[in-house]
Amino acid sequence: MLPLKLIQEQSDFIIERLKIKNFDATQIISRIRSTDEKRRALQTTIDIQLADLNNLARQIGQLYKEGKSEEAEAAKNQTFEIKEQNRILKEEHSVMEAQLQELVVQLPNLPNELVAAGKSADDNQLIRSGGIIPEPDVNRKPHWDLLAGTGLIDFELGVKLTGAGFPVYQREAARLQRALINFFLDQGLKAGFTEVQPPIMVNEDSAYGTGQLPDKEAQMYRSEADGLYLIPTAEVPVTNIFRDEILSAEQLPVKYMAYTPCFRREAGSWGSHVRGLNRLHQFDKVEIVQVRHPDNSYAGLDEMVAYVESLVNLLELPYRIIRLCGGDMGFTSAMTYDFEVFAAGQNRWLEVSSVSNFESFQANRLKLRFREKGDKKTQLAHTLNGSALALPRIVAGLLENNQQGNEILIPKVLHPYTGFDRIRL
Repeated sequence: MLPLKLIQEQSDFIIERLKIKNFDATQIISRIRSTDEKRRALQTTIDIQLADLNNLARQIGQLYKEGKSEEAEAAKNQTFEIKEQNRILKEEHSVMEAQLQELVVQLPNLPNELVAAGKSADDNQLIRSGGIIPEPDVNRKPHWDLLAGTGLIDFELGVKLTGAGFPVYQREAARLQRALINFFLDQGLKAGFTEVQPPIMVNEDSAYGTGQLPDKEAQMYRSEADGLYLIPTAEVPVTNIFRDEILSAEQLPVKYMAYTPCFRREAGSWGSHVRGLNRLHQFDKVEIVQVRHPDNSYAGLDEMVAYVESLVNLLELPYRIIRLCGGDMGFTSAMTYDFEVFAAGQNRWLEVSSVSNFESFQANRLKLRFREKGDKKTQLAHTLNGSALALPRIVAGLLENNQQGNEILIPKVLHPYTGFDRIRL
């Protein structure tokens, strides 16, 4: 959430910057400014009335002392009238504050100055690439055909149990899932991340704090009876650990990671590009989260990008790193890098990670602050997060790139975790 003071003082700047995200903020900012002026005017009237009440209270006491009880009673009646007016004004002020909040949360985060203008993924910037793309091979199959009839990843059984987008992993595929989770967590520990196991359901305050509400409500599964949401990513509960907290500057950076299942409705998704493991309603992911000092949050972003790059290198997957343009960025992000791995069976790139810096946007919603040593004032911290990594498309890449006849070779780094070096089909 953008600070109201920033909106008041730099509205033209905000309007121009949000054009990078193809978002026209003109009308919303106009309504924000108008609503805020009314709210401030109400507050001024309320304050004047409270001052009048204090003055009347002193006058009433003095009048009674002077024996002027009739005048004192008249003054008391006047206070009743002012109190009733004040009560009505306070109710109007509360309504105005709620309206103002509803408007402010509609504004996306400002993109960093390095973010390029653009309308879609076609305008994203390639930063670098690595690994070796397998040679074209007419015998190479997409993972859904490769595994057909093996039961290793059973999409039809998932439909029977739940519905489309909820596959069942069995035998070596189930062990590969567990191996990847443990591998990612172990690598995170080596990189200095603290492991946490959070709830996989959150309340509305948590979903609001990281920006899922109200922007992505349609993409979340909700328990109506309890008012709880299944998490779309561990970013939500982990970042909310610090909601309403004041950290010391010495505690920063905070580096957490968590493995969780993730749930996304993915409404409106269809077509061959979402077939098989390419897009699921439930999937496993290890998430990394950082809380940083504003002075070095972009150094933290570079560190996280390098860390995710190390994971795909260890898995021997061909990859590329892309900085998203404004039109392809998320609502809450100031800068995002996407990682894509090449899936040779589909002959296409699959996104496996997004690593983002939200600057103070989430922290403002969360009231996540820090204090420098010896300073009474607090500042908003910066928050960052990234997938390290999401499993489905990593598995798709491993299966499709490592086909050798009727076998799938497992990267060496996973052998201690899987207990096998190949999957026989």
